[in-house]
Amino acid sequence: MPRGRYSLHDPHDGTPLGEELFQCAPGPTGWRYVSRTGPAHAVDLTLDALGRPLRLELRTADWQVRGAALDGVTWVRQSVDGTEAEEGNADARAFTGVSPAFRVATAHLLRLTPATPTARVRLLDLAPPVLAPRTRDETWTLLGSERHDTDAGQLTVEHYRVDDLETGERHTVHLAGDVLLAAPGVELEELDSPPSRLRPEE
Repeated sequence: MPRGRYSLHDPHDGTPLGEELFQCAPGPTGWRYVSRTGPAHAVDLTLDALGRPLRLELRTADWQVRGAALDGVTWVRQSVDGTEAEEGNADARAFTGVSPAFRVATAHLLRLTPATPTARVRLLDLAPPVLAPRTRDETWTLLGSERHDTDAGQLTVEHYRVDDLETGERHTVHLAGDVLLAAPGVELEELDSPPSRLRPEE
């Protein structure tokens, strides 16, 4: 069960946005990731064996969202003080947001291979601080993978290119199992055990 710490910063100007303390592990249903960024911000994401979101809970200082894959994705967004609440549904395959968990989850959902290295996916973006929902279309491309020998055994690092189809922005994501090694706005600072393998062929 990897535990670690990511540093988060603005991908455009480098402004520090805090640290995300996390732990994640495969489980009976698929995979679970829990994290905390400061006293009020938290992520709890559970995927099924195919990478679909079984349960998502997001919290910021003033808002919280609960969601799951149901007729696309379905969610309830409400203010922490209970004065505002709304339900929603979108024709999307999964959720995304600032947390590194979502990049790992999207890669696991798409299951790209050298034979089928590219896929287009519609995601529901929930960005802090207000967690307002917005659909987002991306194309993910598996650029390649490398195997590295470590003290804990062989580690496979996968490299992805992600294209935002609305803005035209492009960036690269580097993953090892269920841990994000690097992406714009995210750096892995600490990891206390090797990443878990989400797919047997890794």
